[in-house]
Amino acid sequence: MLSVLTGAGLWIAGEQLSRPARASLGPPPADLQARAVRIPVPRPIPDAVGEQAPGQVSAWFSPGQPGRGAVLLLHGVRSHRGQMLARARLLHQTGMSVLLIDLPAHGESSGERISFGWRESQGVAAALSFLRRELPQEKLGVIGVSLGGASLLLLSPQERGPLQAVALESVYPTIEEAVHNRLRVRIGEALSQGLTPMLLSQLPLRLGVEPSQLRPEQALRQLGETPVLVAGGQLDTQTPPAETRRMAAAAPQLHTLWLLDGAHHTDLQAFAPEAYRQQVLAFLVQRLRADTDAGANTAPTATP
Repeated sequence: MLSVLTGAGLWIAGEQLSRPARASLGPPPADLQARAVRIPVPRPIPDAVGEQAPGQVSAWFSPGQPGRGAVLLLHGVRSHRGQMLARARLLHQTGMSVLLIDLPAHGESSGERISFGWRESQGVAAALSFLRRELPQEKLGVIGVSLGGASLLLLSPQERGPLQAVALESVYPTIEEAVHNRLRVRIGEALSQGLTPMLLSQLPLRLGVEPSQLRPEQALRQLGETPVLVAGGQLDTQTPPAETRRMAAAAPQLHTLWLLDGAHHTDLQAFAPEAYRQQVLAFLVQRLRADTDAGANTAPTATP
């Protein structure tokens, strides 16, 4: 009887974790000088195992000044593009172009299941293609928070294309560790060890994806020559510092590791806005500005 109840409880938990996170966001804030766009997803986003439907990604697009670069902003799980507004404003004030999207099954985008980066990656691919069409001369970077970073990394190199800078914030290295860490915080180490495999066993049934396909650390090794900044909180229990260090070490080329003192699994920009400006903004400005503009002041022109 206990095993039946445990199985039922885990099935319900799996349902809650994978159900879509809808939100109505309205028009973009006036100060961002952005327009709302809907970006078609060429590869259909599966609604359930064995079913496919045309997909679209909802977004706000704010063109910047020529030669200042463009940044795609990718939010965390069960959130939406509004989570990235403060980052968008910070980048916009430097003259960068920004694109904030709702990942598939989030906000106003299509998709019927959250898949921890697997299906979400197709929305990221569509957003990158949109930026390359709109701003073909600009250097391109990405900020990916947690699920957003995983969604970027789980793209194949061909789908992702060349990038000039990637900032990853609190991104899990493997889905096994992500689930185990979150269960451990709630129910303790012993129970987590036993229940993690049972929860992960639902992935093929619900989402048509194996746990072995959800390993951003492994995918990060295929990022080529792209400079990478890997950030996390020193007190994060969901993506602990040791895992963040592993993610940084997996970057095949130049990488920067930033572990923020006192931060848990939280919004790093909101937690320490000035430190974020000095670390993440400076990293992106250095990598994305055109060579003729490289000597320009990297500080924003206004306080966010």
